[in-house]
Amino acid sequence: MPFYVYILKSQKDQSFYIGYTNDLDSRIREHNEGFARYTKNKRPWNLVYSEEFVTKKEAIIRERFLKKQKNREFYERFLED
Repeated sequence: MPFYVYILKSQKDQSFYIGYTNDLDSRIREHNEGFARYTKNKRPWNLVYSEEFVTKKEAIIRERFLKKQKNREFYERFLED
C-alpha cells in the first residue's frame, strides 16, 4: 500500500497544510468535511501537490522536511516547479 505526502491550499485564506496518508482521496475529503481539527476553519481546501512513497517512513521523512521549511515563499516556488 503506498503512502502519500500532500499539500493543500486553503481557498479561504491561501494558507498551506502539509500531511501524509495512505488514502489520499479519503484524507482530502476529511479535511473538507471538517473532521481534521487544524484545517476545519480554513475550508475549503484544494490539493495542490502530492508525492507517492513505498513506505510510511519515507513519507514521514518527506513530510517533516516540508513542514520544517515554514516559509510561504518556499512553498510557492516549490509548487511552481
